[in-house]
Amino acid sequence: MAFNISDYLVTDDLTILLGLIGATVFLLRNLYKPQPLVHPILLGRQSDVARVRNSAESAVYRNYGTGLMGRFPIRPSKEVHLISDFVKPDSDAPRTLWSTKTTNPRLSERVAAFGTGLVRLAGLQPQESTVLLALNDGLEFLISDLALAAHSIRSYTLSSPALLSPVLEAFPPSAIITHAEFLPHILELIYDSDEPQQHTIIVVGEPSPKTLASVASQVRLITWSDIERDGTRVDKIYTAPPKPSDVFTVSFFENKSTGLQGAELTHENFTAGTAAIRALLPLANAISPLDTIVSGHSLSTAYGRAIAYTALYEGTSFATLTSTKMFVEQSARANDVRDILSANAQPIPPPTILFAKPGHLDALTTAIMQQAERSRILFPIAWRHKTAALAEGFLTKDSLWDRLLFDGARANIINEAAGTLRGVVISGGPEPLRAAALPRARVALSVPIVNVLSHALVAGPVLASHALDLQTFPAPGGAVAHVGPPTVNVEAKLVGVDDAVVEAGGNPEGVLLVRGPPVGTLFGAGKEVQVDEGWAGTGERARVQTNGAFTILSD
Repeated sequence: MAFNISDYLVTDDLTILLGLIGATVFLLRNLYKPQPLVHPILLGRQSDVARVRNSAESAVYRNYGTGLMGRFPIRPSKEVHLISDFVKPDSDAPRTLWSTKTTNPRLSERVAAFGTGLVRLAGLQPQESTVLLALNDGLEFLISDLALAAHSIRSYTLSSPALLSPVLEAFPPSAIITHAEFLPHILELIYDSDEPQQHTIIVVGEPSPKTLASVASQVRLITWSDIERDGTRVDKIYTAPPKPSDVFTVSFFENKSTGLQGAELTHENFTAGTAAIRALLPLANAISPLDTIVSGHSLSTAYGRAIAYTALYEGTSFATLTSTKMFVEQSARANDVRDILSANAQPIPPPTILFAKPGHLDALTTAIMQQAERSRILFPIAWRHKTAALAEGFLTKDSLWDRLLFDGARANIINEAAGTLRGVVISGGPEPLRAAALPRARVALSVPIVNVLSHALVAGPVLASHALDLQTFPAPGGAVAHVGPPTVNVEAKLVGVDDAVVEAGGNPEGVLLVRGPPVGTLFGAGKEVQVDEGWAGTGERARVQTNGAFTILSD
């Protein structure tokens, strides 16, 4: 009997229909399956590692984008050498800094006038005097800082008001700039000290009559507005410009083991720190004058000031949160949603980039998810689709599930920022960011989240995760999130590592040391613990993962 293949290919309409449905589902699944936003190879090798290492040390790690032989970027552009160069003279677009709408030419005028008043009215000597900035974040801080740096007058900043008394005793400044409401506290410290010297205090705001009546003869009181007004009325005084390597500020902080320490920071430290901050977000979403940066880090810290300088350079609007205030009699420091919304009280556009602390992110995530979970039917479906996209390395806030559910939940919590926020950078805080918190945060906000390690000695980020690294790995519930590789102009290594573990191919663990253009030098009593060859100790224990990302180990 002859073989006829057509006998085996007999079909009916149902078979054809099922075949078409199957092919359609297959094509739709492959065509509409989200593609990863960054190639997995880049996430598998985030650091370049030196081929040799010293005994009891790890190899030296550099950012993969910089490479072992690459040159470190030390400035955001070739025209920027000093912090005064952050105020671009060729840009006159208006933007809002805290509560003041201004332009670069107007800001430069005020800086020049205030600097002239400092020399004329306050009697400060360029390249000799020192000034303590006991100021909360604001335009007065920024103008004072730029004016002092322009005349090579060193500024002192404090990461905590508890350091005020030790600094006044160990390193008495030529003048103090502070707020009227904090003046009684400073006067009390001066009167309690045994130092008979004259003190010059420049006050932002108007002191109360009671405070004015308590001012002793050894204290000279001048208002901040009088300093600026005096400099406006006369020809400006200009000092020879400093070198990028000149120290212009000392940032005091408290070390757990050695107590009071200071970081000497140069102009180059901050230009390099700004270059590193600009590299935190993908080039496709680079910071622009259309952005509004809101920061939860005080300008009295090196990292917080570098964020402010980045906003200044980029021409963005800028403000800080209420929790950054230190020099007030009573301060609320809760890192919660209310603190984030405090930026709305200032007349700035809705924030687009938020530099916050882990507590801010946890509070924001919890509030948004609680709002979204009110939809008992829609939430499980939206959650499943959003987490499936994250597993594929894809993140967006323009999906169907965002429009149906999460956009409304965000708007109920953070108002207009729900539509404008496009990046979150997390660092600092009393508690580290937990790995288990990141998937929920990414679903809730649906924007890139960068986890950063900052340090009081470094004017910029030290380590930073890739903005589009959406990977999750099995880990205990309390495990901390990794902080990525070194930033683009920092190199890192670990000391005190177990050689046997490293030689066997294990992940090295030890105390983190860093060096590079953003890293300052220790000042005063801390100098004796400075490490050779430019390395500076962070005091943090860390582990390096196989892909070159670092994880900070809790005590």
